[in-house]
Amino acid sequence: MPRVDAHRIGEERSLELHRRIASRLQSEPELVAKAAARLRRWREAATVSEFYAQRWAALLEGPLEELVAAMTDDGEAGRELRQSTPFANTVAPRDRWRIWREVRQRLDRGHQ
Repeated sequence: MPRVDAHRIGEERSLELHRRIASRLQSEPELVAKAAARLRRWREAATVSEFYAQRWAALLEGPLEELVAAMTDDGEAGRELRQSTPFANTVAPRDRWRIWREVRQRLDRGHQ
């Protein structure tokens, strides 16, 4: 049985994690503030690409709809943006592992 490559699994996991985070933003606006604070720390320490830092900063300061659309975009721009996400550690470890398993199982079933 063919297996899904690890890169695709990683991208799908990241997308699903961001979908879950996006669904929480309306009721938990503090998540945006925490992400903005994390991004500021990263920029001060120069540990993030300035290109992506600027993009995230604009999204975090802008309308919630645009932030959600960008972080859940399944295209190349969304995939690239999620690689430097300031929403790291927003999903609890137990939930993150459950999501990882679910994505892997879904992708494996799709290749049967």
